[in-house]
Amino acid sequence: MPGIGSMLRRGLGRALLLTSAVTASLPAQRPPDVARERAEYAAWLTGAPTSPFAAIAQQPIGAGLRLGPPDADVPLEGIAEHRVVERDGIVRLESAASARVMPRGVPIRLGDFTLTADGPTGRAALTVFGPRRSARAPVYYELQPSLVFVGPLAPPERPATERVLGVDGIEVEAAEAGSVVVPVAGERVRLRVLRVPSGDGEESELEIFFRDGTNGQGTYPAGRFVSLVPEPDGRYRLDFNRARNPFCAYSSAYACPAPWRGNVFAGKIAAGERYQPHGVGAPPVARDSR
Repeated sequence: MPGIGSMLRRGLGRALLLTSAVTASLPAQRPPDVARERAEYAAWLTGAPTSPFAAIAQQPIGAGLRLGPPDADVPLEGIAEHRVVERDGIVRLESAASARVMPRGVPIRLGDFTLTADGPTGRAALTVFGPRRSARAPVYYELQPSLVFVGPLAPPERPATERVLGVDGIEVEAAEAGSVVVPVAGERVRLRVLRVPSGDGEESELEIFFRDGTNGQGTYPAGRFVSLVPEPDGRYRLDFNRARNPFCAYSSAYACPAPWRGNVFAGKIAAGERYQPHGVGAPPVARDSR
């Protein structure tokens, strides 16, 4: 999808406080913007061939993956044997009759299935989507204008990169972008911000993966993502009404990200996407790729 995330960093003393936006600073179109964004996301979740509801497997490509036969790494009914391999940073889908390149983040059809490859060179992963899916539109808290914050982004003390799992369970090399501090439930909360690359060629996004007091009590237990959005005046907007679940909330095919260091706090963020179990079984154990 897109970039509802499009789908992720130090020192509390150096982080600058993002102030709560008052009603006058929220343009009249902001609630309709949120409603339109949610409607577009729901349409994608329930209808796209690469919706997380359609995911049936996600595995590291490693030395190569066999697809098709019952004894393959990923059995696919009605598909002759294929292999997905990565050589010199290029992922290819090969069969006895042909071979084709799989550009990162670009869906490839294989019979009734859809395949995508993504992730850094040497650690790419394959996600397989099936022809059938059961989907429910996401549910949300009521809009909370008091949980919209606008302010500067404090730069990191030591710029660095870090391996993390993105919203789609794929490992990425995210750059430390800085930190923000917001006042939530009576406490000043410091949140690390990462610049997360997108495998589909879109611009990297500023992301925050956080856990709060609602996890397991209204929101997904593993935590949620929210984007830090640049404002025209050089400041940044953090709108918790746009907080969203990782894809492991929709399908157990995905690994759940581990919480980022420093982004766990006791206060409750009763805004953004809620969690409704979808009958997919327990999510995989969170992988911390650090």
